Amino acid sequence: MVLKGNELYQKEHSYERERERERERERVRERERERERERERERERERERERERERERERERERERERERERERERERERERESRNTKDGRK
Repeated sequence: MVLKGNELYQKEHSYERERERERERERVRERERERERERERERERERERERERERERERERERERERERERERERERERERESRNTKDGRK
């Protein structure tokens, strides 16, 4: 099939337009993939912040347990002092 000059130009031009539309669709897909990667990075940062908050809560619970153990040791020392004083007072 022989194409005249104008028909050949139109066919080539049509092909170029289709290639350009495909490149644009690929750019759109790439932008969407990049947005999805950014959303995933943000979700990961949020998960890391939540893990850090949980670690901080655990450290605070541990500090509170340590304070309670220290209060219990102090109560025990006080009971021992009272016991010694009572024994000394009876002698």
